[in-house]
Amino acid sequence: QVQLVESGGGLAQAGGSLRLSCAASGNIFSIESMAWYRQAAGKERELVARIIIDNNTTYYADSVKGRFTISGDNAGKTAFLQMDNLKTDDTAAYTCFARHQSQFGVRTGYWGRGTQVTVSS
Repeated sequence: QVQLVESGGGLAQAGGSLRLSCAASGNIFSIESMAWYRQAAGKERELVARIIIDNNTTYYADSVKGRFTISGDNAGKTAFLQMDNLKTDDTAAYTCFARHQSQFGVRTGYWGRGTQVTVSS
């Protein structure tokens, strides 16, 4: 099992910044990718950003391109989401997701519990 713990959420003003962290622990063999999803009240969950651990390839939703940056640490067990120029539309519960591969090649996805980001105008 792999556990994901997010931190860094909170309240920010529009135009401000927040930095989210997602730390993986447990029985880790290889984390292939880590991602951040968000779900605003009354809306479906959406993929915000994803990073491939081996080569640092990143993906961003159009709504956050140029404002958010996803990165990982050298150990490949922590992902960060730097959120700049925040907008009120960024208000949502942000949840970390990691895709893990076992030594037997079995791929499993794990979710964190989420952290709330609230952006005020």
